[in-house]
Amino acid sequence: MIVADETDRAYELKLTRVQEVCASHAIDCPEAAASYWRNHIEKRCWFQSNKEHLVTLLLNTRHKIIGHNLVGIGSLNECTAHPRDILAPVICAAAYAFLLMHNHPSGDPSPSQADRTLTKRVKEGSELLGVPLEDHLIMGNPEFFSFREMGLI
Repeated sequence: MIVADETDRAYELKLTRVQEVCASHAIDCPEAAASYWRNHIEKRCWFQSNKEHLVTLLLNTRHKIIGHNLVGIGSLNECTAHPRDILAPVICAAAYAFLLMHNHPSGDPSPSQADRTLTKRVKEGSELLGVPLEDHLIMGNPEFFSFREMGLI
């Protein structure tokens, strides 16, 4: 007698919305993305100001936000992520484009070498998939750093 275990099964999967956050608005500049972060991400029950948080903003063809996804919560000075963890919700939500955002609890938004490397890898992956990475913002206090504005994307 052969008994199938859980590893022998396939499942039907679906993407679900968790909750409505706000009315959608266009992200047409880094300041608009920073405003979204301050007005919505920082106010989520899971947000802890003393830890790094990596979030994607998912955009439609008019660059209106269709949602955001918490990729991960890290420690005081790092949040590790793999490009597949960043790109999976972008694909599942059928986003046209996306922004990558994370905070630096120290308040200094200057990018680390790890930030630069991750951005490069995510950009390469997004180009292969045909889903543009519009920007990567690092949120400090009160300033932010835009990879696009600095010519790094």
